[in-house]
Amino acid sequence: MKVKVSRKAHFNAAHRLYRPDWKDSKNSEVFGKCNNPNFHGHNYELVVSVTGEIDPETGFVMDMKVLKDLIKDKIEDVFDHKNLNIEVPEFQDLNPTAENIAVVIWNRLRPSIDKDKELEVVLYETPRNFVTYSG
Repeated sequence: MKVKVSRKAHFNAAHRLYRPDWKDSKNSEVFGKCNNPNFHGHNYELVVSVTGEIDPETGFVMDMKVLKDLIKDKIEDVFDHKNLNIEVPEFQDLNPTAENIAVVIWNRLRPSIDKDKELEVVLYETPRNFVTYSG
């Protein structure tokens, strides 16, 4: 019997969507206001879910305190109140779209989650715009 457990978290971060190899006009056309050279920010909401078998000894799929601490260490401490383009190494050469941020979060968490468990990341950039990535 597989069960999914989830932990919510949040972080605030700034970013700019653009490609340095494109002209300003094309960046503006494709990314609109999100291409602001002075950056813009979001209050990101994050849901991290782990799916797996219930451990018969503990009754847990995963200890939620462990998941909470992983999210704080690997995501919140790295992303919160940061300029993603400048301060987060993964985005030095990667456009920090919601899609790419979700993949980066998943990649940061995956090595710390047991291999027999499934990992899913849902990232809300706004209350109405969100992406889901599960590897």
